[in-house]
Amino acid sequence: MNDPRAVNPAHSSIASESTQSFVDAMAMAATGVTVVVTDGKAGRAGITVSAFTSVSADPPLVLICVNRKSAAVEPITANAQFCVNLLGEAHQPLANIFAGRDASAKTAALEAQNWAPGLTGLLLVPDAPAAFECTLQETVDAGTHRIFIGRVVKAHHSQTPTLAYSRRTYSRLAPL
Repeated sequence: MNDPRAVNPAHSSIASESTQSFVDAMAMAATGVTVVVTDGKAGRAGITVSAFTSVSADPPLVLICVNRKSAAVEPITANAQFCVNLLGEAHQPLANIFAGRDASAKTAALEAQNWAPGLTGLLLVPDAPAAFECTLQETVDAGTHRIFIGRVVKAHHSQTPTLAYSRRTYSRLAPL
């Protein structure tokens, strides 16, 4: 595998985009909103994640990207399992709790939220549009983030409308 930190010699004279310009441009992307939870020997943790995508259908793989400074990184790594809960419009308050820096609010939500147990024992958000119970397949550190690739052991879905995030605000998805 190539070193992700290596610079292609053909591009070595091209300067990187400024961090702020890059972040502002990425804010234009429309993404789903997820709460990722883990549980196991390293404890229970949760975090709001917008960097989530499928990797492969066969085998079923997904990935999430989490800032390595996040308190959720070590428990996800050590527990070697996580559940990606794709949130619906009614779950915006939950997204806000897990996006915040208040650890006590996250702990309270993990204990008080009306979670449903998944096949693996991981926590599922009731009425979520989709949830993906995963075992950790691989991790890759890239820049400020850790990429977690999970093998999906159980996928759940419903007809609940999906919550979206774009231009630094929540929004609805609607057909054109």
